[in-house]
Amino acid sequence: MNNIINFGEDVEGYNIRVLNEREIRAAAGIMFLATLISLMFILFNENFVPIKYVITFFLADFVIRVFINPKFSPTLIFARLIVRNQTPEYVGAAQKKFAWIFGVVLSAAMFYFFIIVNAYSPITGIICLICLIFLFFESAFGICIGCKFYPLFFKDKVQYCPGEVCDVKSKQEIQKTSASQFLTLFAFILFIFLTVYLMNDRFNEKPYDLFGINKTEQTE
Repeated sequence: MNNIINFGEDVEGYNIRVLNEREIRAAAGIMFLATLISLMFILFNENFVPIKYVITFFLADFVIRVFINPKFSPTLIFARLIVRNQTPEYVGAAQKKFAWIFGVVLSAAMFYFFIIVNAYSPITGIICLICLIFLFFESAFGICIGCKFYPLFFKDKVQYCPGEVCDVKSKQEIQKTSASQFLTLFAFILFIFLTVYLMNDRFNEKPYDLFGINKTEQTE
């Protein structure tokens, strides 16, 4: 039973239990995509059925991760199959468990509102946005936002963070951002605002059918 209900893996060379960050990021990407698609159904079709399924599955997944064992989490198993040929990147299990408790709380709140109460409100919208931000930062940047709060509640030093961000070290040359790069970024942001301001009317014009295919179908 102890081998089943557990959290983290014992890996040679690591003095604490760890998890594979590559699997975690892949699973976060799967969750992000599923959540985003289900929200598109709400925005464009006012169809709340997909989000109810997604919330139910995600709550079950997070409960398995936190209270049973991440090894049996369906999304992490699927993610493991996807990244099985990649070299593992080990991260501390303790901070991940703490972050996933946030996942349990958020998905449980959504389950209560959408499934039990069967209602939506600004609260559900805010929770959905928070979930999307957490999942996007994890999958796209490898930044675990929930893990950032771990040191506020636990005094022990966080170990084995993604990208070794726990360790204070000098940046390598390839990591440094020059003044010209900052200027380029600022210029591009300015370009975006100018494009929106100058081209908004033009971009709002509906494109016409270049080959007249739709007109032919309507005639028939």
